[in-house]
Amino acid sequence: DKMNFPIRSIAIIVLTVVATCKAEAKDLPNILWITSEDNSAFLGCYGDEFAKTPNLDKLASEGFMYTHAYANAPVCAPARNTIISGIYANSGGHSNMRSKYPRGENVVFLAEAMRDLGYYSTNNVKTDYNTNVDKEIWDDCSAEAHYKNAPKGKPWFAIFNTTISHESKIHDQLLLAELNYDPKKVPIAPYHPRTPDMARDWAQYYQRIEQMDAFVGDRLKELEASGMAENTIVIYYADHGGVLARSKRYVYETGTHVPFIIRIPEKFKKFWPAEKPNSKVDRLISFVDLYPTMLNLVGSKIPKQLQGKAFLGEKIDSDPEYAHMFRDRMDEWYDMSRAVRSKNYRYIHNYMPHRIYGLPIEYLFRAKSLQSWQTAYENGECNEIQSAFWNTKPVEELYDTENDPWEVNNLAMDPKYADVLEEMRKANWDWLLEIKDTGFMPEDERSIRAKDSPIFDYFQSGKVDVKEIIEAADLASFGKVENKQILMDFLKSKESAVRYWGATGLLLLGEKGESAIPALKKAINDPSVSVAVVAAEALYQLGEKQEAYIGLRRALQTDREFAQTQAMNAIYLIDDDSNLLKEEV
Repeated sequence: DKMNFPIRSIAIIVLTVVATCKAEAKDLPNILWITSEDNSAFLGCYGDEFAKTPNLDKLASEGFMYTHAYANAPVCAPARNTIISGIYANSGGHSNMRSKYPRGENVVFLAEAMRDLGYYSTNNVKTDYNTNVDKEIWDDCSAEAHYKNAPKGKPWFAIFNTTISHESKIHDQLLLAELNYDPKKVPIAPYHPRTPDMARDWAQYYQRIEQMDAFVGDRLKELEASGMAENTIVIYYADHGGVLARSKRYVYETGTHVPFIIRIPEKFKKFWPAEKPNSKVDRLISFVDLYPTMLNLVGSKIPKQLQGKAFLGEKIDSDPEYAHMFRDRMDEWYDMSRAVRSKNYRYIHNYMPHRIYGLPIEYLFRAKSLQSWQTAYENGECNEIQSAFWNTKPVEELYDTENDPWEVNNLAMDPKYADVLEEMRKANWDWLLEIKDTGFMPEDERSIRAKDSPIFDYFQSGKVDVKEIIEAADLASFGKVENKQILMDFLKSKESAVRYWGATGLLLLGEKGESAIPALKKAINDPSVSVAVVAAEALYQLGEKQEAYIGLRRALQTDREFAQTQAMNAIYLIDDDSNLLKEEV
């Protein structure tokens, strides 16, 4: 008996632990994500009176509607990378649209973390994570993936994604007879001219939103029919804003503000973000917060590496003051902006203000609405607000977004808002340093420097003086002639990214940079091809065409696509007709 006592005790302990684990598993919520693509909050529940969205309106009445929810990137792959990694894509090295860089050595994706916590995790069917990791992180990632296939008694995490509202759906225009929305009555953005093609694309867009709403309704009916709704938290959101020009791909409200609705059953009332359902929640949330929030909902510890804040669960983080956004290469065109959103204002810093907003991104320009906008502008038919898209950018933009929802009145130069500008500027600066933003190093140079190491690991290791680079970018972006000597000194830096920003600042000076011609000629032979390309563009502007050709040819003759892409951007914009460049291209 004395021998058996501890054995029985151990058996009781084991049985108790097993029973407790089963109880805990039973108490874990299932989590259903329903996601749509490329759509802003043009929904009835968000106050859009033109939209017909009965299913999402009903979901909002049963749940909690977030009024200040944001995609951190205004385009799908970097936004999705941020969601799945819990790390801003411009920190992780994945902010350039369409790239396949490896993730950090110790970066575990959300789907893997949920599986490790005992969840059956499925995705139907979109991945697009802007990295070399894809379907393998899921239990099932296919057109057949479904929570109904979860092993009995196992909690599940499932995503259903629809492309009904995707940008591509307006590339081919519907016949007027097929439209349920009248193009003559459809509301359009004030920065768009009301051309027939523009009005038709807006009407088409509303039709796609209605169809997307029906998809959401079908998924919710399916959940009810499964008998699992009472144990399932439902989260609906769009992957970024969109979809007509100056929304998707741009760090404005139209590109980053998303509809975000959560329904939490009575059983999990302790997680309600407000006193009762059918409530609006004005907490600032963004995609980087989703990963820690999911872990918090299921009672798991949140790794320090994650960069967001949990906004649901038993112990939530304090409300953030800001949400942060980023824009880098969009397909084949380099550009660079960072944005900060507070409850009332949006601040944007454009680090390449010499590039116009309306860069000729091939996929974007497939839309007939955009083509018609360009034609209207070229014909002199656009007002000042509608013309801005076709011009170069100010370095800084500041909008009173709550009172100027289309963000057309830039307050950055208004002395009345100097304090707000300074506050938002500092918030942006602090964030860039905190996350060690990788986007400030040219993509070609970054690829060479990091070698086989993931870019995130390379930057987090301390091998890069991120502060020095961001300081150079900040100063260069303002293109002030009084900083010319500093910019020329940047060209002598040991850090290639600082030299790159020195050349960029001199490029921004235009004719005022003429005395820098000797320094720029030296930069044509810089060890970094990225520096040489910017120096070449600056020299071309200053009339030194032969030297410019040398720098551009140098990039084209590499076997590195990012150096070639950077050079092709410059060649396209200088629009040179020389046979030499034609042959190289």
